[in-house]
Amino acid sequence: MASFETITPIDDSVLLTRERHTDKDVDTALARASKTFSVWRSWSLARRIEILEKAVAAFVGQKESIAAEITTQMGRPIAYSGGEVAGFETRARTMLRLAPEALQPFVPSKLEGFDRSIKRAPLGVVAVLAPWNYPFLTAVNAVIPALAAGNVVVLKHSDQTPLAAERMDEAFRAVGLPDGVFQFLHIDHDQVARMIADPRVSYVCFTGSVGGGHAVQRALSGSFTSAGLELGGKDPAYVREDANIEHAIANIADGIFFNSGQSCCGIERVYVHERHYKNVVDGLVAYAEQLSLGDPRDAATTLGPMVKTSAANSVRAQISDAVRAGAHALVDGTKFSADTGRSAYLSPQIIVDCDHSMSIMAEETFGPVAGVMSVRSDEEAVRLMNDSRYGLTASVWTADSAAAERIGDQLETGTVFMNRCDYLDPELAWTGVKDSGRGATLSRLGYDYLTRPKSYHFRLTV
Repeated sequence: MASFETITPIDDSVLLTRERHTDKDVDTALARASKTFSVWRSWSLARRIEILEKAVAAFVGQKESIAAEITTQMGRPIAYSGGEVAGFETRARTMLRLAPEALQPFVPSKLEGFDRSIKRAPLGVVAVLAPWNYPFLTAVNAVIPALAAGNVVVLKHSDQTPLAAERMDEAFRAVGLPDGVFQFLHIDHDQVARMIADPRVSYVCFTGSVGGGHAVQRALSGSFTSAGLELGGKDPAYVREDANIEHAIANIADGIFFNSGQSCCGIERVYVHERHYKNVVDGLVAYAEQLSLGDPRDAATTLGPMVKTSAANSVRAQISDAVRAGAHALVDGTKFSADTGRSAYLSPQIIVDCDHSMSIMAEETFGPVAGVMSVRSDEEAVRLMNDSRYGLTASVWTADSAAAERIGDQLETGTVFMNRCDYLDPELAWTGVKDSGRGATLSRLGYDYLTRPKSYHFRLTV
């Protein structure tokens, strides 16, 4: 039986080893899920919500150990890892609270002699493919609402964070969730492709890279199975002339550097009105230089390693390419002794004198780095913000909400923020355009993608 290793970015040692599930295991899991679906969907919504709320409580009860595992698996500082467990709880409970209204039948205008309605029917077996960067927050977006709607779930988590799947499974088992309603599989990419192409899978929820999204599409090309795709981002921030500059600097910097920049909605491009350009650049550099890069298990660490040395090296290469093309890197890397240039520990960086011909402003970086450019007007900012193949989120920093809405209406993005960034509100739809994906999770609208409309047309008199 094949196995895989999870290498911790803390010191590049082997953290754990797991056996791969076999193709037979996959077939057994899909058979069990298909059989259990008819039972689970027959439960009342109230009964499903009740047991799922207990599962959420059981999960949150293990907060400290789960936080420590997040840190060792993917390198986020322990000072912040517990926040993911809290976020999991908030999103899960919000989606369970929204379920009764989102799933209630739609009744059209009264028609004499007829009873008509549209119900939301569960799809069946939902395959959830989750990444490592926010191992629980990405998974919960699909898992909890899918189950609440009456679907059954098979979760495949990243090899970097296999404990995430196992901890969720433990919580569901602890409260007596029926066997087969939630299952996880440790399988490789080829097995994933075969699994999601299986006719017993009704829907796929994928969070990951653009390349991964294309792989999902290829695997599904021979069927009519749909997929929700949450892919990459190159999210911009625009600081207008009327912005609160201190507030903008602090929050944009957090959006750039939190989680070592490994967030699909993290800030990677900053456009600043020329009046404030120098102040914002100086503020971002000062913020970066006060960060503490080091062992994420240390409570004083505010910037941990990237997930892998190869990932850090890719960001280093992007920075070097920009500098060779005429850009300037402003943060003094010698302030960060943990960054030897040969490990997953990467110094934060702010790039100036850059333009959209450089990959640092065009391609996803996924590291603690952002390019900053000066603009003269809203029109120039909008043009540059839209000059990207990505469209996940964008933020506008201004004292004028009407201006923010006017600008937002012109932006090709899934979410528009004003005076905040790098945040997900579970009562709003999480969605992207262009290469950032398709479909939506969370909010009432998220349930539309995890169910299908089913019309009932009854003649009452014959």
